[in-house]
Amino acid sequence: MIVSFRSSKEELTAYLRAHGFIYSEDVALNLEKPGDGNMNFVARVQTQTGSVIIKQANPFVQKYPHIAAPQERILVEAEFYKTVQHYKRLATSMPLLIGLDATNHIMVLQDLGNSTDFTFLYQMNRKLDLSELEQLVTFLNTLHEIPYGRLTTYSKNKALRELNHEHLFKYPFMEDNGFDLNKIQEGLQDIALLYKTDKVFVKRVSELGSIYLSEGKTLLHGDYYPGSWLKTKEGLKIIDPEFSYVGNREFDLGVFIAHLKMSQASAEQTDWVTKHYLAGPDFNWNLCYQFAGIEIMRRIIGLAQLPFDLTLEEKENLLKEAYTFILK
Repeated sequence: MIVSFRSSKEELTAYLRAHGFIYSEDVALNLEKPGDGNMNFVARVQTQTGSVIIKQANPFVQKYPHIAAPQERILVEAEFYKTVQHYKRLATSMPLLIGLDATNHIMVLQDLGNSTDFTFLYQMNRKLDLSELEQLVTFLNTLHEIPYGRLTTYSKNKALRELNHEHLFKYPFMEDNGFDLNKIQEGLQDIALLYKTDKVFVKRVSELGSIYLSEGKTLLHGDYYPGSWLKTKEGLKIIDPEFSYVGNREFDLGVFIAHLKMSQASAEQTDWVTKHYLAGPDFNWNLCYQFAGIEIMRRIIGLAQLPFDLTLEEKENLLKEAYTFILK
């Protein structure tokens, strides 16, 4: 079955009942858009007794239909939900997994109600409060402490990681990738070219890409940024772990730090995060900041643009800082 906003109430009711996603006497009333989905088709199904979120992975990126993407990503996301349900701090920070239809690449989740993601942080004078910052760090600490013995059969998520690798470590640094950055902001293309033509820098980026693709011993969210955080009536919730895999924990924290910097968080907030993250003696801070640098670069000169409220000079300064992180 392919779900769309053109799906009839009768079709949805029959489908949801058949898979046990709603009670046998319940009826689907309508389908509505809860927000903008990047990777997947996402819809809220209103029923007679409440509502659920239905999420379907199509063989392409929902926001960029010309980019092919593995449908198995929905299975990995469901695996993440099943894994974290054994840890109260994690489970209560995420929606409940109601069910999975692997054949049709459909997952049904608890509806958290009207909510907004945290991409508003990229706008001027919008900041995380301390309780939110604390919850975000606690979530990572708890996730990264899951024993490796419980993760030995976790999906390698290889196909989606390879797609992510392309847009993290390759596409932004190609001299001619067909993406005119001047359409984003006049002058950005020339600034980006300085990094694209730096052979030593591009070589280091490639080496970091190999580390990203390597195996590790920590369960990662894989895309820990404001678009994966929801502000709900019950507080902050974490969603969209389809990029999850067992890898190097420096990646998750690096992405987190990168978005603090791009949202112009104070130095005190960034310091608070690095102080309260349970790094331990074996944590590679250089690698963490190198991954932070990669994330800053790809969000400013790559395809996955964000609603920044930044001047060209501010972007240039962020790119310079990222460059320093990556080469240190």
